[in-house]
Amino acid sequence: MLRRRPAPVLTDCFRTVFIHCLGAAAGGGYPQWNCACAGCRKARAKPEAATTHAGIAVSGDGEQWFLLNATPDVHHQIAADPSLHPGPEIRKTPVAGVLLTDAEFDHTIGLLMLREGSSLTVYGTYPVLEALTLWFPIRELLSDYADLTWSQVEVGKPLDLDDRLRVTPFLTGSKAPRYIGESRLRGPSSEWEVGYRLEDKVTGGIAVYAPTLPKWDDKFSEQVASADCVFVDGTFWTDDEMAGQGAGSRTGRSMGHMPVSGDDGSARALAALPAKRKIYTHINNTNPILDEESPERRWVTDLGIEIGRAGLEVEV
Repeated sequence: MLRRRPAPVLTDCFRTVFIHCLGAAAGGGYPQWNCACAGCRKARAKPEAATTHAGIAVSGDGEQWFLLNATPDVHHQIAADPSLHPGPEIRKTPVAGVLLTDAEFDHTIGLLMLREGSSLTVYGTYPVLEALTLWFPIRELLSDYADLTWSQVEVGKPLDLDDRLRVTPFLTGSKAPRYIGESRLRGPSSEWEVGYRLEDKVTGGIAVYAPTLPKWDDKFSEQVASADCVFVDGTFWTDDEMAGQGAGSRTGRSMGHMPVSGDDGSARALAALPAKRKIYTHINNTNPILDEESPERRWVTDLGIEIGRAGLEVEV
């Protein structure tokens, strides 16, 4: 039986910020329920290769934890990580809040699963919280079910989550969710998609979490240049991946995701970073890097880049 791991008893000089990877798949999971691509067929035949939706849990003290996004799999992700188990009191949970990177379904639907009355704080930018009020009205739906506090974050403004852990949101993209549509946007806003810079205030260790990245520009380079660990968008291997496999007609870039491969892909830029850990997350079921036996997977790992998975742990 899984039991909650006790928080390590360490002096301040040896304590660290903890990061637990809860899953690494893009929307639909891996395998995706209605997909018979080569990767999904392999994942059904070999269930240990499957992965839940992309998300991480972070903590500065090993006692209080914050989820980066609440995925459709959040119930199973919490059950699979002993650090997130409730106790010792019957309704005491170490999960204190959720930091949203955007308002997409696969990053917010899990809030509906966290509805059994525990006190949680949900953090998001202004347009994200507005979307969850007006167009995907989770805030109203949950008002009678959960004790949630909704807190707006501002791009570039640091936020202390505990006495050790500081987070700073930074802009990654400006694409609103499809369920809103251009005609329903209430005004210009660029803060639809953010990443988070996670900092250990004592040691200075830094991790970056960016599951959506339409382009690797100078501003993003500034965010990751001094990071010890980088989780970055690995959604598609090529820009035309969906069309090439008969899984859809939209390009990766039109969906807000730069490709992994190619001269202008993310892999070469990620490999060149001085970070100790470089990890792909938010990986689509059509992306061959999910297949441990694929040449694409070997090419990425030979560059020193890891493929995210549930159970992977990082300390910074």
